[in-house]
Amino acid sequence: MKPRLRRSSPVVLAIVAAVGLVLGRSVRLVVEGAGAIAPSVPWASPIVLFFLAVVLGERAWATFRAVHRDRLGIEPVDGVRLLALAKACALGGVFIAGLYLGYALSFVGDMEAALPRERVLRSAVAFVASACVAAAAVLLERACEVPTDDDDDTEGSPPKNGSVA
Repeated sequence: MKPRLRRSSPVVLAIVAAVGLVLGRSVRLVVEGAGAIAPSVPWASPIVLFFLAVVLGERAWATFRAVHRDRLGIEPVDGVRLLALAKACALGGVFIAGLYLGYALSFVGDMEAALPRERVLRSAVAFVASACVAAAAVLLERACEVPTDDDDDTEGSPPKNGSVA
């Protein structure tokens, strides 16, 4: 039996996001408990995360076109590399999304002051950007799946280069 790479499980992604949420929520408690000021979220964070989401989305679309629409296939090693990248970005994306959401939630009770409002806003934008990374990564995982022979509706379609998923 050949080992197969599988798509990221929604349960695993939810668990990783929950761990990130708990850790993100505890950052403020730990930092302020040590007598320091909780850090602000720089605008560079969501900008970089949105850029990563766009790159992953473009790669997912190009892979989907090659494998599913045009039936060209991809080299197995390239497919495995893309799938590994997608799995890592899906896990990292949900973890970071959980971190930012937890961090934002830790300041929700103090919204009357300007600095906590800023932290909530920037964390919320970074949360959305991280969720976009995770979504694009899941789409890339799905695009890497090579259709089986049962999925072929026409005869004479080009041969597949190998199964990725």
